[in-house]
Amino acid sequence: MRRPLLVLGLAAGVLAGWCGHALVPNPAKPRPIESRGPLYEWEKASIQRFREAAPSVVYITTTEERSRDFFGLDVVEVPAGSGTGFIWDAEGHVVTNFHVIQGAARAYITLSDGSRHEAAFVGGAADKDLAVLLLAKTPPKLRPIPLGTSSDLQVGQGVLAIGNPFGLDQTLTTGVVSALGREIQSVTRRRITGVIQTDAAINPGNSGGPLLDSAGRLVGVNTAIQSPSGASAGIGFAVPVDTVNRVVPQLIARGRLERPDLGFEPVAPRLIERAFGPQKGVMVGKVFRGGAAARAGLQGVGAEGRRVLPGDLIQAVNGRAVEDWDGLLDAVEALPLGGTADLEIQRDGRKLRVAIRLEAARE
Repeated sequence: MRRPLLVLGLAAGVLAGWCGHALVPNPAKPRPIESRGPLYEWEKASIQRFREAAPSVVYITTTEERSRDFFGLDVVEVPAGSGTGFIWDAEGHVVTNFHVIQGAARAYITLSDGSRHEAAFVGGAADKDLAVLLLAKTPPKLRPIPLGTSSDLQVGQGVLAIGNPFGLDQTLTTGVVSALGREIQSVTRRRITGVIQTDAAINPGNSGGPLLDSAGRLVGVNTAIQSPSGASAGIGFAVPVDTVNRVVPQLIARGRLERPDLGFEPVAPRLIERAFGPQKGVMVGKVFRGGAAARAGLQGVGAEGRRVLPGDLIQAVNGRAVEDWDGLLDAVEALPLGGTADLEIQRDGRKLRVAIRLEAARE
């Protein structure tokens, strides 16, 4: 009597197992995919802008020379750093940050197609954190990046950054213009003004890469981040394209940024305050004989017996207020060489206007 019961029990178990498998989906079978529908218009725009601009963006690596031994007879090249740049023209000029190539013995550029080329240093403006390289051999069909303007940017406007953060090539981040008119310091400690602030993620390796507007035009060169950790914290800075478009042609033509020589030395702000109290502006210290300041009739700091006489205090250039030496240089460097600048000065309690000729500084 026990065998039929055993057989019946086994049959019931098999039937229950079969029914269980029939009711529970097969875990090895993938779930069906749901249709997402068409991309949103803003997604299509970002994709299109990236596809158009990516061929203009390059990856820059640098090397430096080091000696194997104390006497320096055996010199080798070692990796120094990396960054981003972009194609400026069909001749093969590449723009990047000065700090990306500073101190490098050689620079190599990897194009978007993966080809690697050696590049020569053409010129740099450390005060503006800009530099130009030239591909040793110009590949065919280089695509220069389209240029925009930065003077008409607005806070809240959409921007895109393309670069090589942490060596990851062709990386796109998006955001908005967070603020305008910021100031940062260059590698020379000279102030860079008119800087664009953005929340588009910028990390180490993005330096020298393009900041684009929503039309895909260059509006800035990504140059710095503000972050306790050194990684993106949503505060990035870019040199405005209006500055770039003024500086880069000079670097290509002359290898350096031509600037006016005003023909005088300023008085240090701390000395002005100590001798004459708080002052806003640039006080003329020593006037060089035969220079622009001397020909314009500017007066420097003098003496009358034991009494120190203040020099002319320059407070504005062409109606633009200046508060310090960097501000004065920014104002005159934005004007064409060979022309004149209208200085508003204070002398002996009187306000005067003096015209000074802007002459190129000598080598």
